[in-house]
Amino acid sequence: MVKTTIAFICILIAVATVGYSQTWKPVENRIMTPWAEKVNPQCPHPEYPRPQLERNGNWQNLNGLWKYKITNKKNESIPDSWDGEILVPFAIESALSGVGKRISKEEALWYRNEIIINKSLRKEKTILHFGAVDWQCDVYVNGKHTGRHEGGFDPFSMDITPHLKKGNKQEIAIRVWDPTSDGPQPRGKQVNNPHGIWYTPVSGIWQTVWLENVPETYIVSTRQTPDVDRAELKFSATIIAAQSGDELVVEAYDGNKKIVKKKGLIGEELNLSVPNAELWTPDNPKLYDLKVKILRKGKIIDQAKSYFAMRKITKKRDAQGIQRMYLNDEFVFHYGTLDQGWWPDGLHTAPSDEALKFDILKTKEMGFNMIRKHIKVEPARWYRHCDSIGILVWQDMPSGDDFEGNIWNKDPGKISHGKQEKNRTPESEAIFRREWKNIMDALHNFPSIVIWVPFNEAWGQFKTQEIVDWTIQYDPSRLVNGASGGNFNAPGHILDIHNYPDAAMPNPQFFGKDYVLVLGEYGGLGLPIEGHTWQEKDNWGYQSFKDKNELRERYMELVRNLSLLIPKGLSAGVYTQTTDVEIETNGLMTYDRKVMKIPEKELMEIHQKLYDKNLIK
Repeated sequence: MVKTTIAFICILIAVATVGYSQTWKPVENRIMTPWAEKVNPQCPHPEYPRPQLERNGNWQNLNGLWKYKITNKKNESIPDSWDGEILVPFAIESALSGVGKRISKEEALWYRNEIIINKSLRKEKTILHFGAVDWQCDVYVNGKHTGRHEGGFDPFSMDITPHLKKGNKQEIAIRVWDPTSDGPQPRGKQVNNPHGIWYTPVSGIWQTVWLENVPETYIVSTRQTPDVDRAELKFSATIIAAQSGDELVVEAYDGNKKIVKKKGLIGEELNLSVPNAELWTPDNPKLYDLKVKILRKGKIIDQAKSYFAMRKITKKRDAQGIQRMYLNDEFVFHYGTLDQGWWPDGLHTAPSDEALKFDILKTKEMGFNMIRKHIKVEPARWYRHCDSIGILVWQDMPSGDDFEGNIWNKDPGKISHGKQEKNRTPESEAIFRREWKNIMDALHNFPSIVIWVPFNEAWGQFKTQEIVDWTIQYDPSRLVNGASGGNFNAPGHILDIHNYPDAAMPNPQFFGKDYVLVLGEYGGLGLPIEGHTWQEKDNWGYQSFKDKNELRERYMELVRNLSLLIPKGLSAGVYTQTTDVEIETNGLMTYDRKVMKIPEKELMEIHQKLYDKNLIK
């Protein structure tokens, strides 16, 4: 979106909030990223938040200062008084929220915003969108309950048209309950008592809130899957309130050049021919544009923009009979960082879109071609940046439920065969299955995602065979790493071990003919940098060093040893980690993103040996 449009949206936000004092400032005594001081409380994260289905014009960003109140969990009435202001979309525990408070499982977090809706949004239907709210969210519009959503990582929307009143001013209230580690829901690394590898809770709104005007018949979502072998794109769309005879029209473009136009009835899958396509790779992240329209008797009823890429990810045996991962029929060694997506000032939420993009750019500059997005889901714009910059993504499902009682074997020469899985309650199972499906649906169209990871290290791992089989069946266009470092029980296409700090791999004599062999986590070399740590002392890494030279020498040794495993059958390695996170100081960057512990150019040179095509014959 062009800067003038963003500026206009910021003006709308500034006038949309009625009667607020605008006295926000970040919570003190926290380390901050360089982008924290640029945060505008009238206009945080002003960018259009949904790059895979973009409508021109009629939308309104609701980020900014809202009223908040912490109440008893049982209170389901909109409060009459408020504790203060909170900056949306930053979680209440974060510094950038301006609040920095924790909530317990016995409490609820309320938001209230009295807004002025742009007149153009009052035509036909008004949809209220949330990028993500952790965890249980009840929405009220002008005092009327509009709906409930449960899920801390998946986007959701509500049609609020019936609850709007005459005039421009409308009241939106939101009630959030988040038990964090006291509940069974997916939460990733959040715990109520942060320690070690477990971090500060993230409760409430943590991604963009926005309004959109749509017609009575409109495009809810699209699903586009490239088929490189057939040189076509499979396309389908979910349409609300379609009428008999309505048509779906899809056009694909390479820049300004139209490649193909396909028309069909609503509900039909369309196959768009994309001959002689440039295939998407990290070295050539080629994207094509889409225009999607609903026609009724030749008239455009609704339309939106999207994009796609032509690429495929498969596994097959090399000349030695060992399974490898192939991108567009070429072996590419996946080497990436474990990227947890945490920020000292915003926790789950980057302070700005520029910051969100920064980590990806730095990862690419360091010579990595992959990111393992570790038990967290990012805003849609993060994946858009990966698509355009050229980074392969392994997407984890955020873990949840009680982790205790699970067994996994850390000996790289041996693999646990599902000795003990989590005995989840029916409620816990239903929550996991629903959110995993919603996450996969929301992220399906991003071509950078090449691998799904349902489980990590047996944390809440349950019914592995069933979950992995379902994941493979639901999206056969990607590979599935069923249990990264977890119980080896139906791991899908990939067998993944974790080993700290040294490089290791499963024994190819036992597993190489059935599974792609990967090292899903290793490294974790720690170096605290004074003035750039979450706390002054008692920080840690899996192996700690006194200075940058020691760190660099040890890291070079790890990469040399990793390269020796590739001819033996290793297809991927994931280094822990991109940045420091809270008391973990094993990042290649400090938590505040202000210090590179090893220069990018040096890392780029060190990593080149891993991509040598002659390592396998």
